[in-house]
Order: sequence, then C-alpha cells, then structure tokens
Amino acid sequence: MTLTLDTKMGEAPLNDTTYERTPFGKEMLKHFSFDPAFKNLNHGSFGTAPRVIREKQRAYQDQCEAQPDPFIRFTYPKKLDENRAAIAKLLNAPLESIVFVPNATTGVNAILRSIAWHEDGRDEILYFNTIYGACGKTIEYVAEINRNLVQPREITTTYPISDADLLASFRAAIKASRAARKVPRLALFDTVSSMPGLRAPFEQLTKICKEEGILSLIDGAHGVGHVPLDLTALDCDFFTSNAHKWLFVPRGCAVLYVPVKNQEIVRSSLPTSHGFQPRTSGGGTPSTLPPAANSEFVNNFEFVGTIDNTNYLVVGEAIKWREEVCGGEKAIMEYNSNLAREAGQAVAKILGTKVLDNDEHTLTDCCLVNVLLPMEVSESAIQGTTTVKPAHTSKVTLWLQTTLIDEFKTFLAISFFQGQWWVRLSGQVYLDITDFEWAGEKLKEICERIGKEEFLTGKK
Repeated sequence: MTLTLDTKMGEAPLNDTTYERTPFGKEMLKHFSFDPAFKNLNHGSFGTAPRVIREKQRAYQDQCEAQPDPFIRFTYPKKLDENRAAIAKLLNAPLESIVFVPNATTGVNAILRSIAWHEDGRDEILYFNTIYGACGKTIEYVAEINRNLVQPREITTTYPISDADLLASFRAAIKASRAARKVPRLALFDTVSSMPGLRAPFEQLTKICKEEGILSLIDGAHGVGHVPLDLTALDCDFFTSNAHKWLFVPRGCAVLYVPVKNQEIVRSSLPTSHGFQPRTSGGGTPSTLPPAANSEFVNNFEFVGTIDNTNYLVVGEAIKWREEVCGGEKAIMEYNSNLAREAGQAVAKILGTKVLDNDEHTLTDCCLVNVLLPMEVSESAIQGTTTVKPAHTSKVTLWLQTTLIDEFKTFLAISFFQGQWWVRLSGQVYLDITDFEWAGEKLKEICERIGKEEFLTGKK
C-alpha cells in the first residue's frame, strides 16, 4: 500500500484504503512480516501488527519528521482524538472516558499511584495469585511508598477452579479483610490471566465489587480484540487493555478507561506532563502547547513528554483492517478461541496429558489454552515418567524455551505452575491446527530429551 502525503501540512487520511477479505489460516500470513522459517505460536505475549498498519504508522512518522512542530502540536492531537473515538466505539465506552497509554502495566500504575489511601492505614488491595508479575510488584511498591497506608491481600486459588468457587474465594477474602478490621478498598483482577492463560469471571467480579463498595481495577492486558467487551454494560471503575497484543496495533499501545465519575481520582498521567492541573491558587507552570480542547483528564494523557506515539494514530486503521480482512471482531474471536481449544486437545493427545480447564470450560473461553507437559518433579526417578529433580526446575524451563528457539525456530510460553510445567498456546488468524500438531511433536521430543538430562550436558 502506498500513501500519498500532502507535503504542506499533510495528514494521511484514516480510512483511505479498502482491504480485501482473506481466509483464516496460512493464507493470512502474507499480511505479516514473520520470518518464513519462524512459527509465531506465542502471539499472546507481544502481539504483532499487519504490514500495512505499520506502513500507515511510518507515514505518520514521515509527516512528523517533515514538519515536527506542526505535526506534534496540531495534527497529532486531532488524529489522536479520531483514534480514541474508534476504540471507544469498539468498547462501547464514552469518548471522554478513553485515553491511550503505552501498555497495560502503565495503565495499572496510573490508577494505583493515583489513589489517596486513608490515613488510618487500614486500606487493602485484593488480588489473585495469578496476577501478572509486574502488577503484583506495583501493588507491593505502592504499599511501600505510601508508608504502609495500604496493604496487599492475596487470594490464593488452585486450578482448575470453577467460576463459582473463584467468586466464593473473592467474597471470602472481602469478609476476611473486614474481620481483620481492614478496608478492602480496591480489587485488581484480569480479563484473561497471563501465565497460565485463563479467562477470569471478570464481569461477576466487577458486580461483587459494586455490591461491596470496592473499587474495581481490571487488568485487561488480554482484553480488547481477545474477548467481547462492553465497558458501559460492565461498569467497572477502571479498565486497561493492550491494543498491541490482540488488536493488531503496533507496540506499545494500550487503552485506559476511567469513567467521568472517577476521573477526579486520576490526577496525573505517568509521567506528569503539561496536562496536569495543580490545585494551587497560581495554577502551576504555564504550558507551551496549544490550548487543550478536551477535558482535564483526557488532556493529561494527550502529550506525555516527547515520545513516538504514532502507533496510537493507527488504532482505527487496525480496527478497520480487522473488519474488512478478517470479517470483524466476532469472526476473529470465534476462530481464535475455537483454534486454541482444538489445539489444546491435539497437543494434549500427542503428549498424553491434559488441558487446564474446569468442568464448565469457562477457563478456556478465550484465545489461550494451557497444556500439561509430561514431566514430574521428584528427587528419585519414577518409572515410565520423565522425572526432574527439584533443583533443576528453573534450568529445565529455560532449556525448553531456548531449545525451541535454537533448534525449531519457534517460541512457546512455558511456566512452572502448581508444581508442574504447562505450555500456553495462542490461537490466531494466521495459524491452523497443523501448526500446533507440529508443536506437540516437538514438545514431546524435547521432554524425552529432558529425561536423558540433555539440559545438564548441553547436548543438542
């Protein structure tokens, strides 16, 4: 695709291209830039963007380099609002509640660092043990810098677990917090957790928060483009979601949703920049940027220091591409989730193991699936089983991943969870079942080699 740019004050139109429908599976690979020798089976970690979307971003970068000040000061804010509107429509959220941040971790930080915790030191943040590591550390940091005015309360669950039991554990944690004369102030939970990749009953968790007077912060890193979302119906207090994982937007781009009723809580972007309005009588240092056209909250996040955020300007184009090339969000999600479930069963059959799921199959109602690897941890050998000594668990995990890269030109997200190894598989429009059958055979071979302790000898 070639973009024609106006060299005066050029603006590449948002919807200047018509795309042709492409069947799901290997034919879809032509739209992406993968090395032909590499199988991208781990879309869920960092995502990827179609080639034409990245070309669109580069066109905006060219405009910026042609006339930096006019583009950054005047063109960029206009285009940013157009793309905010595009994703707000997709999420069924009011435009004034939507801003962009670099990633979901930044979104979570923006919220947790904004809360004014009560001076009595009784506040608690509730979260599950499957929390994304960076978000868990953010909670610990927030407790530390706030002089322990707020404390974390972890909710430990064992998987597989039914939605009903998980919700019961959440209610029990709220009860325990109050019994300890604490205040469960905020709960942080996922749409789909990272490792292992499991769908959470986030809609019901949000409802419980509303009933109990607890602020709900949803980490939807695996959210937009992955599972159906209606933020107006969900009515959570805060929501953030990566657009670069499942929505095909170039890295790093995430959406942060804060309803108007809660925007007074979020006083600043990260880092604080020109949009911040201090509550001092003087009004603070004057901004050198053009006067803000949006609300104080939106303006806070519009310009956050000099950084290349031209990827924010192709969000609408990515949504349009998904509609025209793939048939829209419903078609994409159905293909990806069905493929992930089929892949899980195929790989589990090859390995002679199982998929991590509950009886209701709600944990796998997403585009990720987790399969048990055929290895056991034990100090002594178990007949008929690949056995790994406890001291070698970390070494085995690393060896698994590096061997997949070095020898088989792929990467699979493998974690040691609940005393066992699990591999997380990502369904995506450019993959089909043969890709996962191939992966299952390679995993079987590698696990057998671990039984021969190749990870200790360095033998390839």
